[in-house]
Amino acid sequence: MGAVDYLVKPLVPIILRAKVTSFVDLFRKTEQVKRQMEQLRGLERREFERRLAEEKLRQSEARYQAVQRANEELERRVCERTSELEREGAERKRMLAELTRSNRELEQFAYVASHDLKEPLRKVRIYLQLLERRCRGQLDEEAGQFIAYAVDAAERMQNLIQDLLAYARVGSRGKPFEAVDCAAPFREAAANLEAAIRESGAAVTCGPLPTVWADATQLAQLFQNLLGNAIKFRGARPPAVHVEARGEGGEWLFAVRDNGIGIDPRFVDRLFVIFQRLHSQSEYPGTGIGLAICKKIVERHGGRIWVETKPGEGATFRFTLPAAGGQPP
Repeated sequence: MGAVDYLVKPLVPIILRAKVTSFVDLFRKTEQVKRQMEQLRGLERREFERRLAEEKLRQSEARYQAVQRANEELERRVCERTSELEREGAERKRMLAELTRSNRELEQFAYVASHDLKEPLRKVRIYLQLLERRCRGQLDEEAGQFIAYAVDAAERMQNLIQDLLAYARVGSRGKPFEAVDCAAPFREAAANLEAAIRESGAAVTCGPLPTVWADATQLAQLFQNLLGNAIKFRGARPPAVHVEARGEGGEWLFAVRDNGIGIDPRFVDRLFVIFQRLHSQSEYPGTGIGLAICKKIVERHGGRIWVETKPGEGATFRFTLPAAGGQPP
């Protein structure tokens, strides 16, 4: 450790006391200096911490002021955007109300116009047929063809007006919704198509069908249009149509599957547009309104309708309907 001092024998009491006293004093002073140094370091540390805290406080205040300014700017923008959205919402509501009123008036106009056209067109058709029967053998072949063309055009116009009436009735003449067992509208649709089913040799089947919240009359019309299309657009084989349903995502998903000619996927978006036809009148008769009626019926019930198909491989029309009472299936 190293010697600090030494004593010489024989010990001299006076010298011993003097040395011990000196070392005791030196120890006490050293300890006092240590305590003072520790106090000084403590003061310096507290001063450093105080300055550091002041610096952090200044930085925090600066950040707080920046955040405050950013919040004020954000609040200003939010208020402006809220006011803008409120104005847009009010404008949308006004436009929606106007559009609803316009649609209702258009539906009413279509219904009234179609209804009023039925009678004069019926008379035109009847008198043309009477003219054809009365003048049979008196007119040349070309005149007979002209009359036949006119009768055929009147029949097609009558069918078109009938379909327009059906289209207009979906929104303006719909019945209140109720719990409907889908098996009943399906049977009604199949019964209405009995002649077409028998003539084509079609096999129309269905799996277990649910109870849904719907307009029973429009549901029968929906099934009839989809089944009728499946029978009409058939291939070389006898038509086979199957209807099934399953619960999915809180609603019922229906599928009407056939083995007909199918549809080119490029034209799928046109299927549900009114008056859109993919085939000529000579190939497949019709007005191009049936699937538009189906879409309008399904949308009135809060559902969706679409088709999955490939040319030559048949088509599957799918649509959704709410469960009875709004309860999940």
